[in-house]
Amino acid sequence: MFKKIFRKIKKYGTIVIVRHIGVDPDALASQLALRDSIRLTFPEKKVLAIGTGTSKFTFIGKLDKQEPVSNALLIVLDTPDKKRVDGVNLDEFSDIIKIDHHPFVEVLGEEEYIEDTSSSTCEIIMELIESTPLLCNEEIAKKLFAGLVSDSNRFLFNSCTPKTFSLVSKYLEKYPFSINDIYQKLYLRPFAEVKFEGYIAQNMIVTDYGVGYIIITDDIITKFKVDSAAAGNMINNFNFISEILVWVTVTEDIKNENIRISIRSRGPEINKVAENHHGGGHKFASGVKTTTFEEAELIIHELDAVSKEYIERLGKEVA
Repeated sequence: MFKKIFRKIKKYGTIVIVRHIGVDPDALASQLALRDSIRLTFPEKKVLAIGTGTSKFTFIGKLDKQEPVSNALLIVLDTPDKKRVDGVNLDEFSDIIKIDHHPFVEVLGEEEYIEDTSSSTCEIIMELIESTPLLCNEEIAKKLFAGLVSDSNRFLFNSCTPKTFSLVSKYLEKYPFSINDIYQKLYLRPFAEVKFEGYIAQNMIVTDYGVGYIIITDDIITKFKVDSAAAGNMINNFNFISEILVWVTVTEDIKNENIRISIRSRGPEINKVAENHHGGGHKFASGVKTTTFEEAELIIHELDAVSKEYIERLGKEVA
């Protein structure tokens, strides 16, 4: 499949690369790294990485301005379905490739590489580069490493396999960049966010079936002087609480007129609940955007039912 993808890349003079709405480090890093790799391999091609960015991840690199294209190849990364593609109309492209590590939702293009056991889309792009004549350099390698460690939460998730570590080892040997420098940029944060995390820990509600959740209104965001995305960005910090199987942050985003719901799990499968509310993601890491707190409360109720079923099916108890 990687050779088919490379032949498509080689065929087109204009290539646009996109990913899902609500950018995260894996989506952005895989997008920019693939763009830079194609540009390095084929300097004559026009290759654009477009979409809505965020100041939080500008250290990974800059996106391109959207511009009219014709007879172009679209590469969709880290996105399982059409409704979550950011920045383009799929119908305007001559050909579409999808590369993703989410569970399959729907077909987007003629060529699709889906590996939902991969730690990240960055891991797949590493493998693509290693398996084809696509070129790499230290800056591309740093982007891919940053996206991989972010999506795997520094190699803590079961999605990290021997292949993951083999690829990372190979890249570190070829491109001896500073891991500490990348970690500083990924995880250094203002004291206001630390205090905000403390607020979340102190005010999280935990149900009898191990669903921990907190509803964060704009007043709270203003009080702590943090970004509306802060709660979702720190969701993985609550991984190892013995009384919690599923944890949820519900955050009001006044600027974008929606409510962001970030969901994580260490057992119950949560992605179907997210998909039922026009969201999506992985079995144990998903998200939803809604416009009402009523729907957010309904999602929490449904997650509680999923957690209850999980406990009863396995005969487990919440600590």
